[in-house]
Amino acid sequence: MFARALIVLLVVLNIGVAAWWVARSDATSAATAAPVVGVERLQLLREVPRHAAPKPPIPPSAAQPSPSPATAVATEPSSPAATAPPVPEQCYALGPFADAAASEAARKRLQPQVSRLHVRAAAAVQPRDWRVWLPPLADRAAAQAMAARISAAGFNDYFIVAAGDEANSIALGRYRSEDSARRREAALHAGGFTDVQAQALGAAPPSQAWLDVAVATPFAAAEGKALGAARVESIDCKSVP
Repeated sequence: MFARALIVLLVVLNIGVAAWWVARSDATSAATAAPVVGVERLQLLREVPRHAAPKPPIPPSAAQPSPSPATAVATEPSSPAATAPPVPEQCYALGPFADAAASEAARKRLQPQVSRLHVRAAAAVQPRDWRVWLPPLADRAAAQAMAARISAAGFNDYFIVAAGDEANSIALGRYRSEDSARRREAALHAGGFTDVQAQALGAAPPSQAWLDVAVATPFAAAEGKALGAARVESIDCKSVP
């Protein structure tokens, strides 16, 4: 009776041990079959082949993902934007102004709008009469003798001034332009009468103020008139300091 009970107990123990081994084998297979994503499976030393070299550690930089093509394009330095070509300067002369006060007022208004501005004084363009003459000689006889020489040389447009501050002088022509007077003077000099002079009549007109400006945009005549300038003329920019 005791022997039978011992045999039954041994059988039960063997069955229990066998069941435990079977359960343990299933658990190990399940763990091996479903590894955790991203985590390398641990291997026992005896599982590593003898001829295989150990794997080197992965550097931190290698673990980072490479940039996508879109990211690579975005990080490239952008080329500098194309600059527009510079606008060439345009230069104008504004004037003449009625007086110094008018030119100064125009200068103050123009100064912030232009790149360069120059105040220029110019002689007024005003017709003047000119004369060609021989200044007074010592006396009437000397004047008559000189007049005879001038006539003999082929110059017949003359007369002797008989009285006044210019008595005994010889008038040799009156002209409406300087060019004509200078030509007459040069002809008499060539004839040997080097004391003959070309002279403007009347007082010289006062100088007039002009403004020379350099700007980036065209300047209309109407704008000049609004500033008090009688005219607006295009000029060479080299003439504007």
